[in-house]
Amino acid sequence: MDIRIGVSETPKEITVELSDKTDLKKLKKDIDSALSEENSLFWLTDIKGRQVGIPTNKIAYVDIGAAGSGNPVGFS
Repeated sequence: MDIRIGVSETPKEITVELSDKTDLKKLKKDIDSALSEENSLFWLTDIKGRQVGIPTNKIAYVDIGAAGSGNPVGFS
């Protein structure tokens, strides 16, 4: 599952690939909780174990992709 986060005043978005086993309800609850706190970081861990912290006061939007919707490699 991919999650894309738009950051204020930055033309690029942050894309993190999460495990397809990620609990969607818990993820949304964690995002809501982080956004309710001032001057905090929202931390995500991708499928390779890399941790990404995003300042919550800079989050413009969050786009959560469906499980298995990663970028496929090859031709169809």
